[in-house]
Amino acid sequence: MKIEQIYTGCIAHAAYYLESNGEAAIFDPLREVQPYIDRAFKDNAKIKYVFLTHFHADFVSGHLDLANKTNAKIVYGPTAKPAYEIICATDGQIFDIGHCKVKVIHTPGHTMESTTYLIIDENGHEHGIITGDTLFIGDVGRPDLAQHVIADLTQDKLARHLYHSLREKIMPLSDDLIVYPNHGAGSACGKMMSKETTDTLGHQKQTNYALNPNLSEDDFVKAVLTGLTAPPGYFPANVLMNIKGYENLDAVMQKAKKPMNPKAFEMAATETRALVLDTRNAADFAKGFIPNSINIALNGSFAMWVGEMVIDTLQEILLVCDPGTEEEALIRLSRIGFDHTIGYLDGGFEAWKQAGFEIDTVNRISAQEMEHMDLSQIPIFDVRKRSEYASEHLVAATNVPLNEINTHLAEFPKDKKFIVHCAGGYRSMIAASILKQRGWDNFMDVSDGFAGLKNTGLPKTDYVCPTTLL
Repeated sequence: MKIEQIYTGCIAHAAYYLESNGEAAIFDPLREVQPYIDRAFKDNAKIKYVFLTHFHADFVSGHLDLANKTNAKIVYGPTAKPAYEIICATDGQIFDIGHCKVKVIHTPGHTMESTTYLIIDENGHEHGIITGDTLFIGDVGRPDLAQHVIADLTQDKLARHLYHSLREKIMPLSDDLIVYPNHGAGSACGKMMSKETTDTLGHQKQTNYALNPNLSEDDFVKAVLTGLTAPPGYFPANVLMNIKGYENLDAVMQKAKKPMNPKAFEMAATETRALVLDTRNAADFAKGFIPNSINIALNGSFAMWVGEMVIDTLQEILLVCDPGTEEEALIRLSRIGFDHTIGYLDGGFEAWKQAGFEIDTVNRISAQEMEHMDLSQIPIFDVRKRSEYASEHLVAATNVPLNEINTHLAEFPKDKKFIVHCAGGYRSMIAASILKQRGWDNFMDVSDGFAGLKNTGLPKTDYVCPTTLL
């Protein structure tokens, strides 16, 4: 038996490949399915099943395309009712993959159809559990997402389901089982996931707050719900795509792969309501960009931040990329359901510049330069998460988390200079591009962010209780 974790850091996602005696199964695949097909081909194996742990909110699963290309059967756990053909497994049902077995364990809580899959090897030994968003390393799946799709599924109700699923279905299992979760640190599907992407169940019983056997049901509900931030706005759209189905990725890519010369690009930007999305790194964007474009760089958590800041998955998009990275950008957009890219700038920003079209810039300074400035009359805005700000920040800084910037624009002055920073310059450039688009031009971005500011003599706070910042 082979079991492999296929991890995609951009969205902190883990899919799993299971193979035995020429048969394979894929668990929670991403939208682009060719890597799974290639992996099975390498083993001369046939993909027999595509297992889903639940209807995902943070990405569009590749189960439909994978099933269409391989004739594999799609399997969900109990209560799942999508708009396409599946095997709706019963609690305890067993599926054969070669000489090993996959046992269905219904674990509602994150969602009602949430299911854990117990992997049993050729010798009948229970090897591990693929837990989806039921159990993470150091955390459990947030129970507040389903209510954004079905109002009756309140976070309190789902949290109580999760309590019983963990105590009655997961915790009685053997300590030596390996836990294979769907996400790691950085995912918005939990609040305090570890950077580790696997662990033993026994160690999780000792260290995961949600598996504390002394927690009452009410205490568990309070612990799980405390500290949750608002989920990204695109989550409900992704859930519905996973339930109702979606367009074939090959067709989406074919429509989006439209190179445009600068004139055609400029006309498309003018005549449509398309968002001009520049995916170059922050430093290059700052030196020159197309006016009114937004910078979300590929060299970071691109998909997550597109989903956070754009929200509407039906938004038409025009891409500005480093030449050769257009397909990567399109795939990353498709992973979160943004299927309406209408083209990209052929030759990238350099082609636009050479054609003589108007450009804009962002004024950037280093932390060291900032240290030698008179800051007494210059407001400072920290766009990191509230938890990062609470941990340590410049005494003079005001916290406006990036994902809340659109509702706090009135806090940014137009009659005086101000400074924007994040942890290392990635998020602050997203903020800078949004401010530029909305008419601000009187600010500076700190290129090395708080990582650089920590090494200056500028006054900083010690830890502040996060509850004072809510």
